[in-house]
Amino acid sequence: MAEDKAAAKGAKTRRPSAQKRDIQGEKRRLRNRSYRAEVLTAIRTFEASITKKEAPEAVKTKLGEIYSLMDKGVKRGVYKAQKASRTKSRLTARLASL
Repeated sequence: MAEDKAAAKGAKTRRPSAQKRDIQGEKRRLRNRSYRAEVLTAIRTFEASITKKEAPEAVKTKLGEIYSLMDKGVKRGVYKAQKASRTKSRLTARLASL
């Protein structure tokens, strides 16, 4: 009876540390995945603005947003520093080739 009441109230259950690490890892994976999706969406809009030949100021603004997102991703551990640096370099080269 007492176990049923605890489960009904939403009491925390005791679980092995390996299971807890799995749950934490899954949460982090989903958080990182959504962050990566946000960065990729920003990159896609940047690429689209280049192909549409928008005003250079607008394109530079979008590039600055990508820089910011990539740097935050490195700080949070979503991206490695070299990956962010390489991506930013390639995007800057794309902008310079206009």
